[in-house]
Amino acid sequence: MSQGIQRNSEVIFQRNTHFLSTAANLVPRLQQSHCAAVSLVKAVADASQVHGWRTEICGAPASLANRELAAGEEIVVDFGMHCVGYFGLRCEAAGSPPDAPAHLQFIFGETPAEVAEPFSDYDGWLSSSWLQQEDIYLDVLPELVRLPRRYCCRYVKIKVISTSAKFTLRLSDIHLTTVTSADPSTLVSLNHPDALLEHIDQVSVLTLRNCMQDVFEDGPKRDRRLWLGDLRLQAQVNYQTYGQNDLVRRCLYLFAGVTREDGMVSSNLFMKPDVIADDTFLLDYALFFVATLADYVAATDDLTTLNDLWPTALRQIELALERVGENGILRDSEDWWAFIDWHESLNKQAPAQGVLIYCLKKGLELAQRCDHDKVTGLNQQIRYLDAAARRELWDEEKGFFVSGAQRQISCASQVWLVLAGVGENALRARVMSNLLRTQPETGMNTPYMMHHFIDALISVGETGRAVQEIKKYWGGMVQAGADTFWELYDPKRPGFSPYGSKLINSYCHAWSCTPAYFIRKYGL
Repeated sequence: MSQGIQRNSEVIFQRNTHFLSTAANLVPRLQQSHCAAVSLVKAVADASQVHGWRTEICGAPASLANRELAAGEEIVVDFGMHCVGYFGLRCEAAGSPPDAPAHLQFIFGETPAEVAEPFSDYDGWLSSSWLQQEDIYLDVLPELVRLPRRYCCRYVKIKVISTSAKFTLRLSDIHLTTVTSADPSTLVSLNHPDALLEHIDQVSVLTLRNCMQDVFEDGPKRDRRLWLGDLRLQAQVNYQTYGQNDLVRRCLYLFAGVTREDGMVSSNLFMKPDVIADDTFLLDYALFFVATLADYVAATDDLTTLNDLWPTALRQIELALERVGENGILRDSEDWWAFIDWHESLNKQAPAQGVLIYCLKKGLELAQRCDHDKVTGLNQQIRYLDAAARRELWDEEKGFFVSGAQRQISCASQVWLVLAGVGENALRARVMSNLLRTQPETGMNTPYMMHHFIDALISVGETGRAVQEIKKYWGGMVQAGADTFWELYDPKRPGFSPYGSKLINSYCHAWSCTPAYFIRKYGL
C-alpha cells in the first residue's frame, strides 16, 4: 500500500493513499437552493435579549427598487432563517453616469449582534479574520454581484462606503445560493405531539443540515473544518435523520488517511488545498475515532470499512493505554492533552478515564466482529481500568468521583464515568441523582458537554428528567431566537465566550445538534 509523508512544523504525518482515494470517491454532491431576502430590518438594543439585540421589520426588499442609497447609508436584510451559501445581488447606478467605483461593504451575521456591534471593537484571541465581512469595488454598473466566498448568516448588513457625489445606488435581487450535502428527500418528518420538542428537533436538523458540506463541518462560520469530536455526534444525528452514511464513511477514511508517524489520528483536518492533518492531538478525540467507527458499523453493518479501519482504531487504544499510570489511572498534566469541555478550571483526568473505558468498550464491540484475538485483552483492560477508577477516583463520603491532585468534583467527571459504566447500576444512578441535587462548582459550558449529560441520564433510566433538561437547555436557545443551535450557551452567562468575544462564537455548531438524536432514537 502506497504511503506518503506530510510535515507540519515538527510533526511528521503518514499518508495512506488507499484510504484517501476511498474518501475522494465518496465526495457528496452539494444541493443548491435559491433563498431570497424576506425583509428589511433594523437592530435594536435590548438588554432582555440573550445577546443584547433584537430586530424590527422596517420594510420589504421589493421597496429597494424605489430607494437610492448614497455613501454612508446602509440596510440590513433578513433571510428569515439561518443559511449557508453564496451571496448575490444586482447593483445599478442612479443619477449621473458613475464616474468612480462604487465601494460596498457586506457584514454577515448569524445573530443580530453581529450586524449591530462594530467589528472594530473585537478584542478576542481568535483571529478577527473569522468575522464575516467583505468589501467590493464595482468599476462598471449595473453589475450582478456574486461573492466568491461562502458565508453563513441570517442577516446581512449592506453599507455603501463610497460612490461619488454624482450618483447613488439601487439594489435588487438580494439572495443566497445555499449549499448543503444533506438530501431533504431522505429526511423523515417527526410531527412530535409536543410543540417545543418538535421545534427543538427542527432546529437540530437545520443545524446538522447546514454543517453537512463535503464533510461534516464543525461550523460553517468557524472553523469550517472536520473535527473528530463533532463528527461522532453529527454521525449519531445523521443515522436518525438524513441517513447519509457514506458521508460518515468518507470522514472516517479521511482521518485514517493522514495520521501522525506513530499512528495517532489528528483532532481535526483541513480539506483544502489538499487533505491536511492539523498538528493538534487530543486523547479523547483520538479515542472517539474508535467510537465513531463502532457506531457506523452498528448502523450500516459495513464490514469492509471495519476491516480497513480496525488497525487505525486499535492503534488509538494502544496509544491511550501508554498514558495509564501504575495505579491504573491516566496520568494528568498541565498541557492541552484532552478536550472534554470548554472550561478553564476543569481537571481532565477523571473524565478522560471515563472516555478511555467507554471507547475501549466500543473497541471490544469491533474486535468481536473482526479480530477475536484481541477480545480477551480488551476485556482485561476494561476490568482493570474500571476497578482502578472505583478505587482511586470514587469518594464515598462526597458521593462523587474526584479528579486530579486537588480531587476536583466536576459534572464532566460524573457524566463520563457513568457513561463508561464504572461501578454497579445502583452506584451510577446514585451519582446522577447526586448530580441533579447538588451541582458541582465546576459545571458544564457547552452543548457538547450537555449532550453527554443527557446521555448519562438516559443510561440510568432518568428519561423523564432528560426530556426536562433538553427542553430547559436547548429550548432556552429556541426561546432566545436560535434558528440553529449555538456552539456555546450558558443561561447564567449569556455573553460567555472562551475566545474573548461573543462576536466570534459559532451560532450553527455541529456538536449542538444532538436533541434530534435523543428525541428520535428514544422516542422522547
